[in-house]
Parts: sequence; C-alpha cells; structure tokens
Amino acid sequence: MKKLNLFKLALLSFTFSIIGFTSCVDPIEEPEVDHYKILTTYLKANSLDLNNMTTTWVIDAPTLNTAGVTNSYIIDIRSAADFAIGHIEGAVNSTLANVVTTAQNAGTKPIVIACYTGQNAAVALVALRLNKISNCKILKWGMSGWNVKFDSWTANISNQGKGHANWSTTNTIKTPVVFALPKITDATLTAADTTGALILAKRITYMLSQGFRGINASDVLASPTSYFINNYWTDADVTKYGHIAGAYRLNETLTLAADGMKNLDASKTVVTYCWTGQTSALVSAYLTVLGYDAKGIKFGTNAMINADLMANKWTTSGNFPYVTN
Repeated sequence: MKKLNLFKLALLSFTFSIIGFTSCVDPIEEPEVDHYKILTTYLKANSLDLNNMTTTWVIDAPTLNTAGVTNSYIIDIRSAADFAIGHIEGAVNSTLANVVTTAQNAGTKPIVIACYTGQNAAVALVALRLNKISNCKILKWGMSGWNVKFDSWTANISNQGKGHANWSTTNTIKTPVVFALPKITDATLTAADTTGALILAKRITYMLSQGFRGINASDVLASPTSYFINNYWTDADVTKYGHIAGAYRLNETLTLAADGMKNLDASKTVVTYCWTGQTSALVSAYLTVLGYDAKGIKFGTNAMINADLMANKWTTSGNFPYVTN
C-alpha cells in the first residue's frame, strides 16, 4: 500500500512538473505577413507594373477637341462648384474617392480624366489602371489647358531654380544604390489579408484618400538632403538642364520586374520630379500604393526653370468651348 501511494505521489509530481514546464514555454508566434511581397507579386503577375501606368496616358486639349469631346467619357474631378462654373460638354462630375465607380459607366468610350492642372487626374488614372481599366488618359495640363477661364498654371510657373545653390549644372547625378524595401503599415490590413487582390484594393482606397501628395519646389531646393530625390528624366535631359543637387535619376529601371524599387530609400520621403508634375504625381501615387512615403514636386520643373524648358513647357491656355450648369 505504501509503495502504491509513493507511486501515485511520484506520478502526481511528474504531472505538475510537466504542466509547469509547458506553461513557461512562449506561445508560437505567427510569422509576420509580408504585404509588400504579396502585393508586388500580384502586380507583376497581372502586368500592373509602373511602366503600364505610363503607356499612352496623356491627351492634350487640341487632340481631345479634334476627336470630338462626346466621343470620350470625360470624368471631371474638380469641385462641384467649379464644375458648375464651367466644364467640357458631356463631362461627368466625380471625386477622386469615387472615380473608379464612375468609370464603370463609360461603356465602350475611352475615358479622359480632367482636373485643375493634370496632377490630381494622374492619381485617378493610377487607380483606374490598377483596377485594370486601361482605356483611360488624363487631360494634359488639366482644365487649365482647355480654356484660360480655368487657368491654375500660370500663377505657379517659376524660375527659382536658376542660379539656386542647390540646382546643379555641374555635379553628376547620384549612382543608384540598393535600399531595404518598405513595409506596408496600412492600419486596415490584417494578418488575414493574404491575397494580392485584397491588399491592392485597400491600398488603392488609401492612395485615393491621400490625393495628390505634392510638395513645393522651394522646400526641396532649400533642403534637398532631407529627402530621397528621384529625377524622372533621361540622361540627356539631365545633361541639358541640370538637376537638384543630390538627386538620383531613376526612370527606366524603376520597375518591379527589374527589382528597381530597391533603389528607393523607404526610410525617407521619396520626392519625384518631372517636367510638369503630372508624371511625378502618377509615380508618387503608385509608390504610395506600395507603401512608400512618396510625394511629387508641384508643377515639376516648370516651377523651377520654366524659362529654360524647350518641351513640356507651360505657356498659355487653349480657347476651347465649355458649358455651364
């Protein structure tokens, strides 16, 4: 009997020791979901790389007028008040937040997105193309290019870069280097969001809520080292016009397919600039979807060296007809 009790006591002691041991073991943590990797894999598989955003994506006012405005489905994303003052015949008023839904009503017509300057329209275009609505373009220069009544461009051109200490015509552009890829920190994403389509839908919604994330040229010129600066030109353009001191030139290689996003520093605000601010608005919108803190210089180099430009230079508005509500 004594032996049996000792056996029971030993068994009980062993059981409690096992319980105590297992209670001290840390719970197994679920591996962190790499939303960036899932998203970019999906984008590549569906031909939604950045270069697919910038293929035949702009139409100017004369071309649109010649083609006949009623032959396109024009989405005007200016405020309702400004739309009422004047808009292109047949245009539909919408918002950035609702532009994808509005585009569903285009039928077989090509879509043209109009805004004030072409910069917000570029953001809208990224949303449409990421939703696989490829037959869409922006109105170059926005409604400013359509009629002088809507001119928001002239007051924003500048030559502040000419002679500026941080506008360089001698220093070479920086050689691309490799940085760590971003982590998408969208508060709406959870560990359960493991499909590229779902992650993309949420990131598009976020991107549209931000609108055109523009930055003034004066701020970047004053402190270029505060940003990661991306010059979206060709080598020949840089040689001809110069560049912001400390800028990288990332254009042709800035694709997912070429792993070019590793050349962007995700730890800094990525500032892209182009000729007019329209392409940089597009690039910045796309990078925002990927999780970068991305901005575009408002009005591009037209806000820095307008007088020097030989192409994509703002001069004056068109004189095309408009209607009022």
